Amino acid sequence: MKQKTKFKQTEIGMIPEEWEFEELEKHATLTMGQSPESIYYNSIGEGTLFLQGIKTFGDLYPKYDTWTTKITKLAKKGSVLLSVRAPVGEVNIADKDICIGRGLMAINGESNTFIFYLFKAFKNYVVNRETGTVYGSVTRDDIAKIRFPFPPLPEQCTIAKILSDLDAKIELNQQMNKTLEAIGQAIFKHWFIDFEFPNEEGKPYKSSGGEMVYNEELGKEIPKGWKVGKLGELVFISTGKGLKRDEFVENGIYPILGANGELGRTNKFLFNENLILTGRVGTLGTVYLIRGKVWISDNVLILKPRFPESYYYSYFTLKTFDFQSLNRGSTQPLITQTDLKNQFVINPSNQILNKFHNLCLSLFEKFYKNELQIQTLSSLRDTLLPKLMSGKIRVPVEAWA
Repeated sequence: MKQKTKFKQTEIGMIPEEWEFEELEKHATLTMGQSPESIYYNSIGEGTLFLQGIKTFGDLYPKYDTWTTKITKLAKKGSVLLSVRAPVGEVNIADKDICIGRGLMAINGESNTFIFYLFKAFKNYVVNRETGTVYGSVTRDDIAKIRFPFPPLPEQCTIAKILSDLDAKIELNQQMNKTLEAIGQAIFKHWFIDFEFPNEEGKPYKSSGGEMVYNEELGKEIPKGWKVGKLGELVFISTGKGLKRDEFVENGIYPILGANGELGRTNKFLFNENLILTGRVGTLGTVYLIRGKVWISDNVLILKPRFPESYYYSYFTLKTFDFQSLNRGSTQPLITQTDLKNQFVINPSNQILNKFHNLCLSLFEKFYKNELQIQTLSSLRDTLLPKLMSGKIRVPVEAWA
Protein backbone atom coordinates (compact mmCIF):
# COMPACT_ATOMS: atom_id res chain seq x y z
CA MET A 1 0.00 0.00 0.00
CA LYS A 2 1.33 3.43 -0.98
CA GLN A 3 2.36 5.50 2.03
CA LYS A 4 0.61 8.84 2.37
CA THR A 5 2.89 11.90 2.24
CA LYS A 6 3.38 13.68 5.54
CA PHE A 7 3.81 17.45 5.43
CA LYS A 8 5.56 20.11 7.47
CA GLN A 9 4.93 23.84 7.74
CA THR A 10 7.37 26.33 6.17
CA GLU A 11 7.28 30.02 5.38
CA ILE A 12 6.14 29.22 1.82
CA GLY A 13 3.47 26.77 3.02
CA MET A 14 3.26 23.02 3.57
CA ILE A 15 5.87 20.79 1.92
CA PRO A 16 6.65 17.06 2.24
CA GLU A 17 8.29 16.19 5.54
CA GLU A 18 11.32 14.55 3.89
CA TRP A 19 12.07 17.55 1.66
CA GLU A 20 14.73 20.02 2.75
CA PHE A 21 13.83 23.67 3.22
CA GLU A 22 17.15 25.41 2.88
CA GLU A 23 18.92 28.51 1.64
CA LEU A 24 19.54 28.59 -2.10
CA GLU A 25 23.30 29.05 -1.66
CA LYS A 26 23.50 25.53 -0.16
CA HIS A 27 22.33 24.13 -3.48
CA ALA A 28 23.75 26.56 -6.05
CA THR A 29 26.46 29.09 -6.84
CA LEU A 30 25.32 32.64 -7.56
CA THR A 31 27.16 35.16 -9.73
CA MET A 32 26.09 38.79 -9.95
CA GLY A 33 26.42 40.40 -13.36
CA GLN A 34 28.80 43.26 -14.08
CA SER A 35 28.44 45.48 -17.12
CA PRO A 36 31.42 46.20 -19.38
CA GLU A 37 31.87 49.79 -20.47
CA SER A 38 29.59 50.63 -23.37
CA ILE A 39 32.56 51.24 -25.67
CA TYR A 40 32.94 47.46 -25.86
CA TYR A 41 29.35 46.85 -27.07
CA ASN A 42 28.42 46.13 -30.67
CA SER A 43 25.50 44.78 -32.69
CA ILE A 44 27.47 43.06 -35.45
CA GLY A 45 28.36 39.82 -33.69
CA GLU A 46 31.90 40.59 -32.50
CA GLY A 47 32.96 38.99 -29.25
CA THR A 48 30.62 37.40 -26.70
CA LEU A 49 26.84 37.65 -26.46
CA PHE A 50 25.78 40.21 -23.85
CA LEU A 51 22.62 40.72 -21.78
CA GLN A 52 22.15 43.76 -19.56
CA GLY A 53 18.69 42.85 -18.29
CA ILE A 54 15.41 41.25 -19.34
CA LYS A 55 14.60 43.37 -22.41
CA THR A 56 15.08 40.41 -24.72
CA PHE A 57 13.92 37.63 -22.36
CA GLY A 58 11.64 35.03 -23.92
CA ASP A 59 9.44 32.39 -22.30
CA LEU A 60 12.42 30.10 -21.73
CA TYR A 61 15.45 31.52 -23.53
CA PRO A 62 16.53 35.08 -24.29
CA LYS A 63 17.09 36.57 -27.71
CA TYR A 64 20.26 38.51 -28.37
CA ASP A 65 20.97 41.81 -30.08
CA THR A 66 24.21 42.90 -28.36
CA TRP A 67 27.76 41.55 -28.16
CA THR A 68 30.75 42.67 -26.12
CA THR A 69 34.47 42.39 -26.82
CA LYS A 70 35.21 42.56 -23.09
CA ILE A 71 33.86 39.90 -20.72
CA THR A 72 33.17 40.93 -17.14
CA LYS A 73 30.91 38.20 -15.71
CA LEU A 74 30.09 35.07 -17.70
CA ALA A 75 26.93 32.97 -17.42
CA LYS A 76 27.68 29.50 -18.76
CA LYS A 77 25.22 27.72 -21.04
CA GLY A 78 22.44 26.19 -18.93
CA SER A 79 22.65 28.82 -16.17
CA VAL A 80 19.48 30.27 -14.70
CA LEU A 81 19.34 34.00 -15.47
CA LEU A 82 17.56 35.96 -12.73
CA SER A 83 16.56 39.62 -12.96
CA VAL A 84 17.85 41.45 -9.87
CA ARG A 85 16.57 44.89 -10.88
CA ALA A 86 13.01 45.94 -11.62
CA PRO A 87 11.16 43.90 -12.49
CA VAL A 88 12.83 41.58 -9.98
CA GLY A 89 12.28 37.84 -10.21
CA GLU A 90 11.99 37.23 -13.97
CA VAL A 91 13.91 34.15 -15.11
CA ASN A 92 15.27 32.67 -18.32
CA ILE A 93 17.78 29.94 -19.11
CA ALA A 94 21.03 30.75 -20.91
CA ASP A 95 21.10 28.65 -24.07
CA LYS A 96 24.65 29.86 -24.81
CA ASP A 97 27.60 31.23 -22.88
CA ILE A 98 26.83 34.94 -22.36
CA CYS A 99 28.29 37.95 -20.60
CA ILE A 100 25.77 39.36 -18.10
CA GLY A 101 25.33 42.93 -16.94
CA ARG A 102 24.36 44.36 -13.59
CA GLY A 103 20.65 43.71 -14.08
CA LEU A 104 21.13 39.94 -13.98
CA MET A 105 22.42 37.12 -11.81
CA ALA A 106 23.57 33.69 -13.01
CA ILE A 107 22.62 30.67 -10.87
CA ASN A 108 24.11 27.20 -11.23
CA GLY A 109 22.99 24.33 -9.04
CA GLU A 110 22.35 20.62 -8.80
CA SER A 111 19.42 20.90 -11.24
CA ASN A 112 19.24 24.26 -12.98
CA THR A 113 15.91 23.45 -14.59
CA PHE A 114 14.42 22.72 -11.17
CA ILE A 115 15.81 26.02 -9.84
CA PHE A 116 14.30 27.82 -12.85
CA TYR A 117 10.86 26.46 -11.90
CA LEU A 118 11.42 27.31 -8.21
CA PHE A 119 11.64 30.97 -9.19
CA LYS A 120 8.61 30.59 -11.47
CA ALA A 121 6.52 28.97 -8.72
CA PHE A 122 7.57 31.30 -5.90
CA LYS A 123 8.01 34.58 -7.76
CA ASN A 124 6.02 36.67 -5.25
CA TYR A 125 8.07 35.18 -2.42
CA VAL A 126 11.23 36.33 -4.24
CA VAL A 127 9.90 39.78 -5.14
CA ASN A 128 9.32 40.47 -1.44
CA ARG A 129 13.13 40.65 -1.15
CA GLU A 130 13.20 43.90 -3.17
CA THR A 131 15.13 46.64 -1.38
CA GLY A 132 15.21 49.47 -3.92
CA THR A 133 13.09 52.45 -2.95
CA VAL A 134 12.43 53.58 -6.52
CA TYR A 135 12.87 50.75 -9.00
CA GLY A 136 13.21 47.71 -6.75
CA SER A 137 16.32 45.55 -6.58
CA VAL A 138 17.84 42.62 -4.73
CA THR A 139 21.40 41.88 -3.65
CA ARG A 140 23.28 38.63 -4.02
CA ASP A 141 22.72 37.87 -0.34
CA ASP A 142 18.99 38.56 -0.66
CA ILE A 143 18.76 35.73 -3.18
CA ALA A 144 21.40 33.47 -1.65
CA LYS A 145 19.59 33.44 1.71
CA ILE A 146 16.13 32.68 0.32
CA ARG A 147 14.96 29.34 1.64
CA PHE A 148 13.34 27.07 -0.94
CA PRO A 149 11.93 23.53 -0.82
CA PHE A 150 14.42 20.98 -2.18
CA PRO A 151 13.34 17.37 -2.70
CA PRO A 152 16.02 14.71 -3.24
CA LEU A 153 17.94 15.30 -6.47
CA PRO A 154 16.25 12.48 -8.45
CA GLU A 155 12.85 13.97 -7.59
CA GLN A 156 14.07 17.46 -8.54
CA CYS A 157 15.04 16.11 -11.96
CA THR A 158 11.70 14.30 -12.33
CA ILE A 159 9.70 17.44 -11.52
CA ALA A 160 11.88 19.53 -13.83
CA LYS A 161 11.42 17.06 -16.69
CA ILE A 162 7.62 17.08 -16.43
CA LEU A 163 7.47 20.87 -16.54
CA SER A 164 10.23 21.33 -19.13
CA ASP A 165 8.60 18.78 -21.46
CA LEU A 166 5.43 20.89 -21.38
CA ASP A 167 7.40 24.08 -22.02
CA ALA A 168 9.35 22.43 -24.83
CA LYS A 169 6.11 21.47 -26.59
CA ILE A 170 4.75 24.99 -26.10
CA GLU A 171 7.93 26.47 -27.55
CA LEU A 172 7.84 24.04 -30.50
CA ASN A 173 4.28 25.12 -31.31
CA GLN A 174 5.28 28.77 -31.04
CA GLN A 175 8.18 28.21 -33.44
CA MET A 176 5.86 26.36 -35.85
CA ASN A 177 3.48 29.31 -35.80
CA LYS A 178 6.31 31.75 -36.53
CA THR A 179 7.19 29.58 -39.53
CA LEU A 180 3.58 29.44 -40.74
CA GLU A 181 3.27 33.22 -40.46
CA ALA A 182 6.59 33.70 -42.26
CA ILE A 183 5.31 31.52 -45.12
CA GLY A 184 2.18 33.69 -45.41
CA GLN A 185 4.32 36.83 -45.29
CA ALA A 186 6.61 35.50 -48.04
CA ILE A 187 3.66 34.64 -50.31
CA PHE A 188 2.16 38.08 -49.71
CA LYS A 189 5.43 39.80 -50.65
CA HIS A 190 5.89 37.63 -53.74
CA TRP A 191 2.36 38.28 -54.99
CA PHE A 192 1.51 41.82 -53.88
CA ILE A 193 4.85 43.62 -53.61
CA ASP A 194 6.95 41.84 -56.23
CA PHE A 195 3.78 41.18 -58.32
CA GLU A 196 4.85 37.62 -59.07
CA PHE A 197 1.43 36.08 -58.42
CA PRO A 198 0.56 33.21 -60.79
CA ASN A 199 -0.80 34.34 -64.17
CA GLU A 200 -3.35 32.35 -66.18
CA GLU A 201 -0.62 29.90 -67.15
CA GLY A 202 0.58 29.55 -63.57
CA LYS A 203 3.77 31.52 -64.24
CA PRO A 204 5.04 34.54 -62.20
CA TYR A 205 3.11 37.53 -63.56
CA LYS A 206 5.69 40.32 -63.71
CA SER A 207 8.76 38.34 -64.74
CA SER A 208 6.69 36.57 -67.39
CA GLY A 209 5.88 39.86 -69.12
CA GLY A 210 2.65 40.74 -67.32
CA GLU A 211 1.52 44.26 -68.21
CA MET A 212 2.13 46.95 -65.57
CA VAL A 213 0.58 50.45 -65.41
CA TYR A 214 1.71 53.51 -63.46
CA ASN A 215 -0.43 54.58 -60.48
CA GLU A 216 -0.16 58.19 -59.28
CA GLU A 217 -1.41 57.60 -55.70
CA LEU A 218 1.30 55.03 -55.00
CA GLY A 219 3.90 56.50 -57.34
CA LYS A 220 4.73 53.13 -58.87
CA GLU A 221 3.52 50.57 -61.38
CA ILE A 222 0.90 47.97 -60.51
CA PRO A 223 -0.54 45.09 -62.55
CA LYS A 224 -3.03 46.09 -65.25
CA GLY A 225 -6.61 45.72 -64.05
CA TRP A 226 -5.74 46.19 -60.38
CA LYS A 227 -6.93 49.29 -58.56
CA VAL A 228 -5.81 51.51 -55.71
CA GLY A 229 -8.21 52.47 -52.94
CA LYS A 230 -8.30 53.31 -49.24
CA LEU A 231 -7.82 50.81 -46.41
CA GLY A 232 -11.29 51.78 -45.17
CA GLU A 233 -12.74 50.17 -48.33
CA LEU A 234 -11.41 46.79 -47.17
CA VAL A 235 -12.08 46.98 -43.42
CA PHE A 236 -14.25 48.69 -40.84
CA ILE A 237 -12.13 50.43 -38.19
CA SER A 238 -13.22 51.05 -34.61
CA THR A 239 -11.74 51.36 -31.12
CA GLY A 240 -11.96 49.02 -28.15
CA LYS A 241 -13.47 49.85 -24.79
CA GLY A 242 -11.76 50.33 -21.44
CA LEU A 243 -12.43 48.19 -18.38
CA LYS A 244 -12.36 49.32 -14.77
CA ARG A 245 -9.74 47.63 -12.63
CA ASP A 246 -12.40 45.85 -10.55
CA GLU A 247 -13.70 44.23 -13.76
CA PHE A 248 -10.42 42.36 -14.18
CA VAL A 249 -10.77 38.80 -12.86
CA GLU A 250 -7.64 36.82 -11.95
CA ASN A 251 -8.87 33.56 -13.49
CA GLY A 252 -11.40 35.11 -15.84
CA ILE A 253 -12.79 33.23 -18.83
CA TYR A 254 -11.87 35.72 -21.55
CA PRO A 255 -8.64 37.60 -22.34
CA ILE A 256 -8.48 41.40 -22.18
CA LEU A 257 -6.32 42.47 -25.11
CA GLY A 258 -4.21 45.59 -25.49
CA ALA A 259 -1.74 46.73 -28.14
CA ASN A 260 0.94 44.28 -26.92
CA GLY A 261 -1.31 41.31 -26.19
CA GLU A 262 -3.10 40.08 -23.09
CA LEU A 263 -3.53 42.58 -20.22
CA GLY A 264 -5.54 40.33 -17.94
CA ARG A 265 -8.74 38.30 -17.81
CA THR A 266 -12.44 39.04 -17.37
CA ASN A 267 -15.72 37.14 -17.35
CA LYS A 268 -17.38 39.13 -20.15
CA PHE A 269 -16.50 39.60 -23.79
CA LEU A 270 -16.83 42.44 -26.27
CA PHE A 271 -16.23 40.62 -29.59
CA ASN A 272 -16.54 37.10 -30.97
CA GLU A 273 -15.29 37.22 -34.58
CA ASN A 274 -12.22 37.36 -36.81
CA LEU A 275 -10.48 40.71 -36.26
CA ILE A 276 -7.15 42.47 -36.76
CA LEU A 277 -5.72 44.58 -33.93
CA THR A 278 -3.12 47.33 -33.92
CA GLY A 279 -2.00 49.87 -31.33
CA ARG A 280 -3.90 53.18 -31.22
CA VAL A 281 -2.05 54.97 -28.42
CA GLY A 282 1.26 54.33 -26.68
CA THR A 283 2.46 51.33 -28.66
CA LEU A 284 2.50 51.69 -32.45
CA GLY A 285 3.29 49.09 -35.09
CA THR A 286 2.09 45.89 -33.44
CA VAL A 287 -0.36 44.00 -35.65
CA TYR A 288 -1.99 40.68 -34.80
CA LEU A 289 -4.97 38.48 -35.61
CA ILE A 290 -7.59 37.37 -33.11
CA ARG A 291 -10.69 35.24 -33.17
CA GLY A 292 -13.12 34.03 -30.54
CA LYS A 293 -14.49 35.74 -27.47
CA VAL A 294 -12.32 38.59 -26.19
CA TRP A 295 -12.47 41.99 -24.56
CA ILE A 296 -10.44 44.64 -26.41
CA SER A 297 -9.12 47.71 -24.58
CA ASP A 298 -9.45 51.29 -25.76
CA ASN A 299 -5.75 51.65 -26.63
CA VAL A 300 -6.34 49.41 -29.65
CA LEU A 301 -7.70 49.99 -33.16
CA ILE A 302 -9.91 47.13 -34.35
CA LEU A 303 -10.08 46.23 -38.04
CA LYS A 304 -13.01 44.08 -39.17
CA PRO A 305 -12.97 42.82 -42.79
CA ARG A 306 -15.79 44.13 -44.97
CA PHE A 307 -15.80 40.78 -46.74
CA PRO A 308 -14.11 37.50 -45.67
CA GLU A 309 -11.59 37.41 -48.53
CA SER A 310 -9.98 40.66 -47.37
CA TYR A 311 -9.05 39.35 -43.90
CA TYR A 312 -5.55 37.97 -44.40
CA TYR A 313 -4.74 40.37 -47.23
CA SER A 314 -5.58 43.33 -44.96
CA TYR A 315 -3.54 41.81 -42.14
CA PHE A 316 -0.35 41.45 -44.19
CA THR A 317 -0.94 44.83 -45.86
CA LEU A 318 -1.14 46.47 -42.45
CA LYS A 319 2.20 44.91 -41.48
CA THR A 320 3.86 46.87 -44.33
CA PHE A 321 2.70 50.27 -43.01
CA ASP A 322 5.09 52.86 -41.58
CA PHE A 323 3.13 53.55 -38.40
CA GLN A 324 5.56 56.17 -37.14
CA SER A 325 4.67 58.37 -40.13
CA LEU A 326 1.03 58.25 -38.95
CA ASN A 327 1.86 59.36 -35.41
CA ARG A 328 -0.15 62.42 -34.33
CA GLY A 329 0.77 62.28 -30.65
CA SER A 330 2.75 64.99 -28.93
CA THR A 331 3.31 63.52 -25.46
CA GLN A 332 2.79 59.89 -26.52
CA PRO A 333 2.30 58.09 -29.86
CA LEU A 334 -1.23 58.22 -31.30
CA ILE A 335 -2.90 57.00 -34.50
CA THR A 336 -6.43 58.08 -35.47
CA GLN A 337 -9.06 55.92 -37.15
CA THR A 338 -9.39 58.47 -39.95
CA ASP A 339 -5.69 58.48 -40.79
CA LEU A 340 -5.61 54.71 -40.92
CA LYS A 341 -8.76 54.47 -43.04
CA ASN A 342 -7.31 56.90 -45.60
CA GLN A 343 -4.11 54.98 -46.28
CA PHE A 344 -3.79 54.00 -49.94
CA VAL A 345 -3.72 50.26 -50.58
CA ILE A 346 -3.70 48.07 -53.67
CA ASN A 347 -6.94 46.28 -54.49
CA PRO A 348 -5.96 43.13 -56.41
CA SER A 349 -8.25 41.27 -58.77
CA ASN A 350 -10.88 39.17 -57.02
CA GLN A 351 -9.43 36.02 -58.52
CA ILE A 352 -5.96 36.57 -57.04
CA LEU A 353 -7.36 37.83 -53.73
CA ASN A 354 -9.46 34.67 -53.39
CA LYS A 355 -6.46 32.44 -54.18
CA PHE A 356 -4.38 34.19 -51.55
CA HIS A 357 -7.18 33.92 -48.99
CA ASN A 358 -7.56 30.18 -49.58
CA LEU A 359 -3.82 29.64 -49.16
CA CYS A 360 -3.88 31.56 -45.89
CA LEU A 361 -6.91 29.62 -44.67
CA SER A 362 -4.88 26.43 -44.87
CA LEU A 363 -1.84 27.97 -43.19
CA PHE A 364 -3.73 29.65 -40.38
CA GLU A 365 -5.94 26.65 -39.64
CA LYS A 366 -2.73 24.92 -38.54
CA PHE A 367 -1.72 28.13 -36.73
CA TYR A 368 -4.98 28.23 -34.74
CA LYS A 369 -4.74 24.54 -33.82
CA ASN A 370 -1.26 25.17 -32.46
CA GLU A 371 -2.54 28.21 -30.54
CA LEU A 372 -5.26 26.12 -28.95
CA GLN A 373 -2.75 23.49 -27.92
CA ILE A 374 -0.44 26.19 -26.52
CA GLN A 375 -3.31 27.49 -24.38
CA THR A 376 -4.16 23.98 -23.16
CA LEU A 377 -0.55 23.09 -22.34
CA SER A 378 0.08 26.46 -20.68
CA SER A 379 -2.97 26.01 -18.48
CA LEU A 380 -1.85 22.50 -17.53
CA ARG A 381 1.68 23.71 -16.75
CA ASP A 382 0.41 26.63 -14.65
CA THR A 383 -1.85 24.25 -12.71
CA LEU A 384 0.88 21.69 -12.10
CA LEU A 385 3.68 24.17 -11.31
CA PRO A 386 2.76 25.18 -7.73
CA LYS A 387 1.56 21.69 -6.84
CA LEU A 388 4.67 19.91 -8.07
CA MET A 389 7.05 22.47 -6.56
CA SER A 390 5.38 22.23 -3.14
CA GLY A 391 4.92 18.45 -3.17
CA LYS A 392 1.12 18.57 -3.27
CA ILE A 393 1.44 16.31 -6.32
CA ARG A 394 4.11 13.60 -6.18
CA VAL A 395 5.27 11.64 -9.20
CA PRO A 396 7.23 8.37 -8.83
CA VAL A 397 10.82 9.08 -9.84
CA GLU A 398 11.13 5.86 -11.83
CA ALA A 399 8.13 6.84 -13.98
CA TRP A 400 10.05 9.81 -15.43
CA ALA A 401 13.63 8.62 -15.24
